[in-house]
This record gives sequence, structure tokens and C-alpha cells, in this order.
Amino acid sequence: MAVCCDLEADINGEETFLLDKKIICSFSGRLSKLFGKSTGANRNKVIFNDFPGGAENFELISRFCYNNGEIDINPSNISLLYSAAEFMEMSKSVSGNCNLLEKTKKCIEELGYWTWPDLLVALKHCQEMQQVGTSSGILEKCLDSIVGRLAITSEASPCASTSSPDSSGLRLSCDTRSTESLKNSFSRANWWFEDLSVLSPNLVEMLVKSMVSRNYNQVIISRFLLYYQKSKFFTASSDEKRQVLEIVIDGLYTLDPSCISCKSLFGILRVVMNLNISKSSRNKLECMIGSQMDQATLDNLLIPSPYGTSYLYDVNLVLRFLKAFLCEGGWRLSPTRMRKVASLMDLYIAEVAPDPFLRLSKFLALVVALPDSARDCWDELYHAIDVYLEVHAGLSEEEKVKVCCALNYEKLSSDACVHLSQNAKFPSKSSVQALVSQQLKLKNLLQGTKNSKPDMDSPCKLNETRGKAKKGEGSEQIVLYSGRLDISGDNENLRAHLQGMQWRVIELEKLCKKMQAQMAKLMKSKTPPTHSTARSLPRLCS
Repeated sequence: MAVCCDLEADINGEETFLLDKKIICSFSGRLSKLFGKSTGANRNKVIFNDFPGGAENFELISRFCYNNGEIDINPSNISLLYSAAEFMEMSKSVSGNCNLLEKTKKCIEELGYWTWPDLLVALKHCQEMQQVGTSSGILEKCLDSIVGRLAITSEASPCASTSSPDSSGLRLSCDTRSTESLKNSFSRANWWFEDLSVLSPNLVEMLVKSMVSRNYNQVIISRFLLYYQKSKFFTASSDEKRQVLEIVIDGLYTLDPSCISCKSLFGILRVVMNLNISKSSRNKLECMIGSQMDQATLDNLLIPSPYGTSYLYDVNLVLRFLKAFLCEGGWRLSPTRMRKVASLMDLYIAEVAPDPFLRLSKFLALVVALPDSARDCWDELYHAIDVYLEVHAGLSEEEKVKVCCALNYEKLSSDACVHLSQNAKFPSKSSVQALVSQQLKLKNLLQGTKNSKPDMDSPCKLNETRGKAKKGEGSEQIVLYSGRLDISGDNENLRAHLQGMQWRVIELEKLCKKMQAQMAKLMKSKTPPTHSTARSLPRLCS
């Protein structure tokens, strides 16, 4: 049969084909509608600017038409042929049963029976078409088949030595008691990491979404994302690294927080510092880290400050971590987790306090970031404030008072109060407040002693109280504080007076402990005390 060349086809500007218009139109509904029943001798020309797969794929279509509807459909060309068949409208209504669209659809329906290597080949070609802006109709189905295969093989424990989890490549672990089997459990779970690490960031995003929707093991998903990030960074440009990191962070953010370690998140953060990723992805990463703040270490938090800032460490970043920790946890935050974060922050504040460029507002923000209930003792914070005031000796009295107002004096130990009362770097009001706090503690201690005493001849009073002592000891009385302090006078005289008061406080504490021990013995023996064992209790004047 004579073949004429009455149709010229320009394919995406890549190549021009001379074709028999009658043959091509008998399979393509698009060309058939374009030329109708024209049988003129004049040559026609058609220009396609967006033909799927370009000139190479058009040649496959032409061969299909010239071979009377026969062509080898395989994983390497199915995505191209399917897209071209849709583009050229090669349906049953045009060519009957010999139509390319039906043939490719039937092959796609058998995706579930393809081997793992065949699925990878098809997925690779789908990715190539997506990168040139052509949508493949089988991309989602191919991804879905891959995820389904992974779900099956994760349950069947595929052999770590093969990367083909098709029906002929699966092998169940028969010896569950085998030490080697347990040893290789992780390698069996991540056998597919290398195969899928060649995917583009967009396809990885689709893959992770499909896995999450199928309730795939999220720990393995997180490991794959970290593996993907590391494998891509070897040859990627800065823009490609940024895109990969954004996809990895967004993927991790969709998973359960317990599926990724705090150490891994900080590893990503240190990479992010050198890349200009989107604000949305950065916020997600900070939220994930903040939610695991109780798992962080001091080294994790010692992140250098951004370029252009004078202070040593990035305090603003740590404050955002704390905000995320408090906001994400809400009422679910346990006291144990709060105490862990408080201990970590005490170490961090002590580390940044010597920075001469750290502004007062930032230092105060760190001190008051957590609620008072997070700390049982404020001694570490006191020492950090002491260092800060020493380094920033130029602070005004008002600024020093502002720093000291952040202290919880009631949770300072006696030793810390002694140190504070003798500390010339602190305002005089702070010294007085520390001692008043100690007085209140002793007052409460004495009140508790009164409530726990057995019935005696005379009740315990605050101004003049009697306790029980060993026979032979005389009565003694300690005056803790009588008179009013004038803090407007000379500071050195005031400090000397406060120091004397503090020694009286210590002496009183010793006496109270001795009294409590004696009363405990009396309660055990239930023997009423004789008058000769009485001694005067200290007087506590307000």
C-alpha cells in the first residue's frame, strides 16, 4: 500500500515529522476533528508546543499508528504513552478496540502485580515528566502501589539482602529467636531508603502524605526523611538544599513528635542556620524543638547569634523554644518536665550571663520565661544574676532593682541569703528583702513547731516561747530583730547591721532544730516535761 506524506507535524520545536494524515487521523480523535474528512492533496501542517514527552514520545505514537495498533507497553514507556494517548484523544470511539488509551489503562490496572524494580522505573519516568511540566495520570497510582508494597513487606520482614520486595523476592524470617535477625531488624526496615532517595522533593512530599494516610510506621518515615536529607546534600546546590530541607521539615511536622529525637531536630537546625528557608518551615522546626525542650542539652542551646548581632548566643531563638514548649504542652506539661526545662535554663542563663553585650531586657526575659512553680530552688538563678551584675557594672540602681525583682527570695537557701546580704553588687533593698524572707521562713518553722507540740504547761508564742531542753541547760533567749531598719542611711553600716542579723538567724535555726529533736523524743515517751528543762525560746519581732 502506498504511503503518502501529506501531514507535517512540528513537535515542541524539537523535531518535524512527515506523516500519512489518513493513518494518523484513524487513531487520533484530536487530529481527526482538526482535519475532518479533508482528502486534499495539499500538505497540512500541525504544530504542538506542549506534546507530552516531546519528539521521542511522538515517534512512539507514530509507530503505534503505523503498526496498526501494536506496541510494546512496559514500565519505562507507560507513563509517556498514557499521557500522549490522552493528549491525542486515542480512545475507543476513534479506533475501536485498537486504541492506545484503553491498552495503557489496562496495563495501569495491573500495577499491583508489578515487581519492585518495575515500579521504580515507572516512578522515575513519571518524575521526569513532572519536572518538565507534564502531568502523568499514573503518578498517584504508582506511589500508592509503592506505599502498599512497603506496608506489606514491613509486616512480612523482607530479607535485608534484597531490594526487590516482589512476590518472588520476599522471604519470611523463620527463626524469630535468631540474634542475627534482631541485629538486622533496622536494616530490614530501611531497605528501601536508597531506592526512593532518588525522588524529587515534590514526590517525597506526596510519598510521605500517602504513608501517613495509610498509618505507616512514623518512626521509619522520620528516619527516611533524615536519610533523604543527608543523601541529597552531597551534590545539591544551595537552592536545592533549601527545597529539600523545607520538604523534610514539613514532612516531620506531620508526624507524631515522639517519632523523631530532639538531637536530630537540632542537627537539622544547625544546617538551616546557613540556608534561607521559608519562615513557615522555620517556625515548624522551632515548634518541634520547643515541644521537646525537656530532652535538650546545654550544648544544643548554645547556638551562635545571627550575623550582625553583638551578643554571643542566639537568646531570641531559645526564648522562642520556651514559648513553643509552654504553648504546645499547655496543661499537659508535667511538673517533672517543667523542672527539667528549668534546670536546663538555669545552666543556659549561667552560660550567657558573662556576655558583656547581652542586653538587660533579654537577660530578664530568660529569667522570667518560666513560671515560679518550675523551680524548687532559685540559688542557680541568683548566682547567674550575681555574675551578670558583676559584668554589667554600669547598670543604674533602678536597673539593678529591676533585675533583683525577678528573684523569688522565698526559694533562696540560707547560704544564698547570707551571700546576698554581704553582696555589694546588689541593691540594699534586695539584702533586706532576702533577710525578711528568711524571717518569714523561721516564723513559719516556729509556728509549725507549735502545732506539732504535745500539750504543755504554757503555749508557744511568737514574742516569747518556751521549749524543752535537756536537764542541766539553763534558759537562753535570742533576740532576732528589734527595731526598725533605716535603709536610707549609710550602706556599709546597713550591711554590717544586716550581717549581724543574719548570724542571729543562723543561730536561731540551730536552736529550732535542737528543739524539734527534743520534742520528737518527748512525743515518743509521752512524758510531761519537768519545769527544770524549760528554756526561753527566741523572740521574733516584726
